[in-house]
Amino acid sequence: MFLLLLAAAVPAAAQAPQDDPDLDINFAQPDFTLVALPTTLRVPRHKSAFRVTHRFTRPLGDGSFGDLAGDLFGLDSGAQIGLEYRYGLMRGTQIGFHRTSDRTIEFFAQHEVKAQSESFPFTISALATTDGTNNFRDSYSPGLGVVISRTVAEHAAFYLEPVWVNNSNSLPSEVVDDNDTILLGVGTRRRVRPTVYLTAERPPRVAGYGPGSAQIGVGLEKRSGG
Repeated sequence: MFLLLLAAAVPAAAQAPQDDPDLDINFAQPDFTLVALPTTLRVPRHKSAFRVTHRFTRPLGDGSFGDLAGDLFGLDSGAQIGLEYRYGLMRGTQIGFHRTSDRTIEFFAQHEVKAQSESFPFTISALATTDGTNNFRDSYSPGLGVVISRTVAEHAAFYLEPVWVNNSNSLPSEVVDDNDTILLGVGTRRRVRPTVYLTAERPPRVAGYGPGSAQIGVGLEKRSGG
């Protein structure tokens, strides 16, 4: 009987220091991004995350279907690689940077203002970013936004993200009136199997400069670890 009690007590003592709910898997919100839009998932305090992105540069809506198929649906047109690192500065606050292979660097910070609870239906986070081309030496594009999420048990998460971006026109010689853009990102992640998710997002431009195209992202995700 003494051995059984001792065996039962050891795991409890070992787990006591890890009393941080941010270390647990959030099944409705398992990642810090959807496709490109951020989520409200918190980086645990003094922990970090590393991400590699790979984006083919040809839009699927560019050209005829036959031409697109001949390009192997964008696989032959090259890709842009991104490296990202984020760090949990304090409880609910994360900072990080993202560098793409066109030598654009983005620095970002996100802070949870209000968490979803029984008395409050949403999680609200404040977002601040700034991009700089040529390894953050040339054209700069700061942005401010709000990330609003609603999780439904362990099954789904929904997002609304108004974002303002300054200096959004990459061709300064064409700037006349509008060099700011307001985006309204919408997205969702649905858990269809214990470790499988469907993801979709769209950030339409609702005001300011807009070149006439809007990104739509969809994804099928498989969670392989914790």
